[in-house]
Amino acid sequence: MKEFIKDLVIAIIIVLAVTMVIKPTIVKESSMESTLFENNYLFVNKMAYKMKDHPNRGDIIVFKSQLDNTEDGGKKLLIKRVIGVEGDTITISDGEVYRNGELLEEPYVNIPGETWTDRGEDVTDFQVPEDQLFCMGDNREVSLDSRSPEVGTVSESAVVGKAFIRLYPFSDFGLLTEYSEKD
Repeated sequence: MKEFIKDLVIAIIIVLAVTMVIKPTIVKESSMESTLFENNYLFVNKMAYKMKDHPNRGDIIVFKSQLDNTEDGGKKLLIKRVIGVEGDTITISDGEVYRNGELLEEPYVNIPGETWTDRGEDVTDFQVPEDQLFCMGDNREVSLDSRSPEVGTVSESAVVGKAFIRLYPFSDFGLLTEYSEKD
């Protein structure tokens, strides 16, 4: 009996440690296609930004938005790619994204050259505020992201963590492709 209790306590400690570091997440929408698809099962590293200062450009992050979640009444979690960090200047013109005056090469985008805003207007020289991130989905035609006033820039304090591994579907199991740009 002592051995069973010892094993049970060890198992509980392991489960608690893992849940403090990793958040299992299911992708519920198509805004990150063709990188992530609906019903992909991911692990999010909740400690990724506790050990270092800030998310990198290109990281895929999960964050708490200001959008209401109809399922549980809380705020909706969104998964997007970091396009700009504090101090970066973002311009969206003729369907292309520029950061600090340079055209971004975005091999992960679902339809290249088709990045628009909700109202079809260009974004000109938008400077990302301090402690904020400019994030967009890879499927720009359907993504509700920093281009939209409903989401806007993302406070770094709202970031839950960095998506780093896809568990399901098993045929796509593995680390998420890195496009992160370290400063």
